[in-house]
Amino acid sequence: MRHSVPRLAISAGVLIAGVVIAGCAPSSSGDDEITLTIWSWQASSTPKWDAVFDVYEESHPGVTIEFEGYQPTEYNQILATGLEGSDGPDIAMLRAYGGAQSAIQAEQIVPIDDVVDGLDQFDPTVLRAAQGIEGGATYGVPFAYQTMQMFYNKTLFDDLGLEEPTTWDEFIALQDTLVEEGVTPMALGAREDWVLPMFADIVGSARYGGADFEERVLSGETDFTDPDYVASLQIVQDLQQYFDKDVNAIAVADATLQFTTGQAAQWPGGSFDLPTFQDSAPDTEWGVYEVPPPPGSVLDHAVTPGYADGSFGINASSDQQEEATELLNWMTTAEFGQLVADEVEQFSALPGVEYSDALMREMNEQYTANPAPYLLLVDFRYGDPTGTAVLGPDIQAMFLGQKTPEQLAEDLQSGISTWFTPSS
Repeated sequence: MRHSVPRLAISAGVLIAGVVIAGCAPSSSGDDEITLTIWSWQASSTPKWDAVFDVYEESHPGVTIEFEGYQPTEYNQILATGLEGSDGPDIAMLRAYGGAQSAIQAEQIVPIDDVVDGLDQFDPTVLRAAQGIEGGATYGVPFAYQTMQMFYNKTLFDDLGLEEPTTWDEFIALQDTLVEEGVTPMALGAREDWVLPMFADIVGSARYGGADFEERVLSGETDFTDPDYVASLQIVQDLQQYFDKDVNAIAVADATLQFTTGQAAQWPGGSFDLPTFQDSAPDTEWGVYEVPPPPGSVLDHAVTPGYADGSFGINASSDQQEEATELLNWMTTAEFGQLVADEVEQFSALPGVEYSDALMREMNEQYTANPAPYLLLVDFRYGDPTGTAVLGPDIQAMFLGQKTPEQLAEDLQSGISTWFTPSS
């Protein structure tokens, strides 16, 4: 390989054996050398994706995969520019849900239902993240899903004699104990507003009702000014005392350093964060838990929010669509799914994948038992402004004492109402 510069209810079904791979592998004679370019927002994982596609190259002589990773904050514009012109990739890593709709509507990526086998293996809620909002055609092969939970420094917890909380009172007592011990209870990079809606769901999804609330909002039975949703935002405000006092000035990289060096004991974040922690502090033992439901919660149990992370789709301007289609067919196989788990260290969107890492197994089991949608990403990124684009900066303002939870809820409802219409 030549190198260049995420509501899911995962089915426990068995992978369909013998998935048919469309097309024929290029000749190994060397007469038909093919280079397929793939663009992605996972720049830091480029070597890991290289290892995945090395396996494909080995079984497809004459094919070279160039995986080009870009910074997540720059990727959307880079991809949009590439798809508009002739210099784009053959295959693009597509954002999930609303993130792919502009390319779909501009017909810059091609529907794959009739050319890629094995799409029926994916849970419908996973596949929905790669489909057009109008018509329901599929435009990408889902590659991963992410879960959201509380990570903690188990080594530090053990040293201090602390345990995972199982009730809200225990959760608050834990934070107070950490303050008394001179340890920042939770690291949060609030200078980057995209992390704040995630935090809001990690601590508040059970309070407002998780998937039950999602159904009521989508149907129009309620909206984001619902008292239960406002109460979940009040929890976010109440927990501010357990962050760095200058939390709005802390970048994600700085918060990561606080957590991996033991300055902060916990990290509310995504399953995608785990490899960073393990690589940065290999001698530290990590743990995870679901935040217990606060008093007054609609749900009587803790939940793990999650979302489909993205998919791989074919550039409509590529002159190698047949070869790209063959690669996407491989992405529906058990081999690819297991490589995503083993090499990229993410939850494969394919059923039947096994995880060697104990924490990954635990996070997956928690999610499978008590799933909840990362609501603003799953359902409210289909228009402008997106739900996360409204709530993130608003939580920053709330941390500065400039807005109340009630105002945040009103802003969110007002923002999404410019484009969202309930189903009834």
